[in-house]
Amino acid sequence: MPKKSEKKQEEKSKKLTLPEYEKKVLDLANKGLTSEKIGEELKKQGIHPKEYNKKISKILGDKYPDSDLKNAEEKLKRIESHMEKNKQDKKAMRERSRIFSRIRKIKKYLKKL
Repeated sequence: MPKKSEKKQEEKSKKLTLPEYEKKVLDLANKGLTSEKIGEELKKQGIHPKEYNKKISKILGDKYPDSDLKNAEEKLKRIESHMEKNKQDKKAMRERSRIFSRIRKIKKYLKKL
């Protein structure tokens, strides 16, 4: 039975090249994962993004939406579907305007980049 230190050395010897790393990131993105989830998945596999000096969000580029924007848009959809059923819900009205404002700010920020 191999010791823990031997297992770690075997994992380190399996280091990917930069093109392989980028391909793996794009494959995970095609499955629908956000950049944060891709980072978590790579760490589970023993691949640390810092070793490659290239951010996941830079690899994904403009093709894939920002996770903050995606999450805010999903929340807005849920609130709007709730508002269709409950037209008098004042708290939901306030939350809808707050989330809409957040989406606008995120889009404005992303344009500057």
